[in-house]
Amino acid sequence: MQNALLITGTDTDAGKTIVMAALAAYWQRYSTAPLGLLKPIQSGIGDCEFYSQVFHLDPQQVTPLRFAAPLAPPLAAAQAGQTIHLDQAWHAFNELRLTHEFVLVEGVGGLGSPVTYETTVADLAWDWKLPSLLVVPVKLGAIGQAVANVALARQTRVHLKGIVLNCNQPRTELEIEEWAAPDLIQSLTGIPVLGTLPHVPNPRNIDDLIQAATHLDLERILPLAQLNSRLP
Repeated sequence: MQNALLITGTDTDAGKTIVMAALAAYWQRYSTAPLGLLKPIQSGIGDCEFYSQVFHLDPQQVTPLRFAAPLAPPLAAAQAGQTIHLDQAWHAFNELRLTHEFVLVEGVGGLGSPVTYETTVADLAWDWKLPSLLVVPVKLGAIGQAVANVALARQTRVHLKGIVLNCNQPRTELEIEEWAAPDLIQSLTGIPVLGTLPHVPNPRNIDDLIQAATHLDLERILPLAQLNSRLP
């Protein structure tokens, strides 16, 4: 599916939200084409509220399936006495895809995280034919996490466009190189590292998000041909 991209990660708190927000902020600054943001399913409070406030969106349009408990979605739904109907999320996705030039979709947790009792985020990416961007947090163990998640992506036939390293905390160049060496990750996985997102102290500041996005290889992540002459 050419006009959508899944932002997935190695785990919860990998930095999917900040990467997606940075891409969205950049798109909205330099494009007049409409951009859709979708978090298909959410447990607890977090991403939906963030996107709604920062980008002035309808929460129900951003996240069609929400559950109160901050647990894995099938467990949160069970606790609420409900069943997850992914057709609602699929309908919301199609509505955005038909009415927006491009749609950014944020997954739940990591690629292997459960969406229902039968499916994971990786299954969702395959079912929805979503090319994906893997977010890897810069920390000790990042290289192994990247390798394991790329292996899962291949096993489940998920098309990874690339990997983005994310600094959840301020990181020095030496820490990035020692904990999440881009060349080593590329060598081991065969997947390009498309940049390192620096730490963003205030993720609600649009200018800070845009500046952070410029550290990424945006031409390989977003369909920049859709952006107009306001590009810097």
